[in-house]
Amino acid sequence: MKAVKDIIKEKRLEHNLTMKELAQKVGVSEGTISRWESGEIANMRRGAMVALSKVLEIPPAVLMGWDKEDVEREKKNDAIPVLDDPDIRILARNSQVTKDPEKRAMLKRVLKTMLEDAEHDK
Repeated sequence: MKAVKDIIKEKRLEHNLTMKELAQKVGVSEGTISRWESGEIANMRRGAMVALSKVLEIPPAVLMGWDKEDVEREKKNDAIPVLDDPDIRILARNSQVTKDPEKRAMLKRVLKTMLEDAEHDK
């Protein structure tokens, strides 16, 4: 799976956008785009994430570091999970920040389980 920072840069280039143009469309500074693409900023504000996903034409789940299987499952369910639980947000953030692939996979499994449990509770 590609890193979120690489996906952002790849999609920006596919849309033939400069960092400055993307920044204007998303409503952030050019420096913020640069730091997202370098991986310096791993945590994105919700509004910026939504705007970026619309401009780059990718699901917000991709920007949260979910793999294709997760995204496809959510498409089938016709819903993108809302991370309104603080514990879920912390886990999602940590799954993007950690460099250890085993820890990242473990955090994603925990997130997946928490979201599935929340869905069943509805």
